[in-house]
Amino acid sequence: MTVTPLERAEQRKAWGFALPALVWTTAFFLFPFAYMAAISLWTRSGGKIVATWTLDNYAAFFGKSHLLKALLNSLEVTAIVTVISILLAYPLAWIIAERVPKRWQRMALIMAILPFWTSYVVRSYSWLLVLSKGGVVNQTLIWAGLVAEPLQLSASRTGTVIGFVHFFVMLLTLTIYANLVQLSPNYRRAAADLGASGLQTFRHVILPLTLPGIMVGAFLTFVLCIGDYITPQILGGNNELLLPQVIMLQLGRRADFPMAAALSLVLMAVVTLAYLFCARWLKMERT
Repeated sequence: MTVTPLERAEQRKAWGFALPALVWTTAFFLFPFAYMAAISLWTRSGGKIVATWTLDNYAAFFGKSHLLKALLNSLEVTAIVTVISILLAYPLAWIIAERVPKRWQRMALIMAILPFWTSYVVRSYSWLLVLSKGGVVNQTLIWAGLVAEPLQLSASRTGTVIGFVHFFVMLLTLTIYANLVQLSPNYRRAAADLGASGLQTFRHVILPLTLPGIMVGAFLTFVLCIGDYITPQILGGNNELLLPQVIMLQLGRRADFPMAAALSLVLMAVVTLAYLFCARWLKMERT
């Protein structure tokens, strides 16, 4: 099949547009990733990095219980945050899409995403004050007679989960709302004509059609949550380390770059598995 001069010109133009993105991706993603993968196969000896090409770092990860525990803690916290965020975000998105008049929906969405306008560090420190033993939450619980002594909410998993949920509920609300507003009212009318109750309509019609939006938000929540360092460090303290905190300890205290690189690749492998699990719904959302 011969290529005409016009088609060659179009191909050169397409490559010209794509080349800057390819160069950027190669320079700032592919090359750093390959370099990190190579370092993960090296070792640290005598305070220096030695290119010995070994799997000892990965063997150490799977052989040390505290490193596996850090990964398990990260998965548990991420799963809890994702589930709670979905349970809170879906009703909020439904109220905005179905109960708020259309002329006010934009304002409602702006109010919903207000936490995004605040610095991530500022939000975490704000929650640290609110959840402290002398904070608003504990003082309210004591005033209401629900507890006799302040609860340990900050510097714990509870504080980390609350800080995460506060942020990710807004993210999931946006993705679910985007699906809800696209649903035709004819789906509900057809279900009602077939004798379906409101609950049956939601379970068999609305929920399956909005599942792509839920899974997109859940995947984004998983990725951002499992790789976050700031919130667990500020709100969780050092009582229960997550994997990003362990990676930072390898860098900051031990200067063990090979082990930190190996742990980072393990974290990326977990995210990749999460993507493969959600790929079906992510493709549905794109279509």
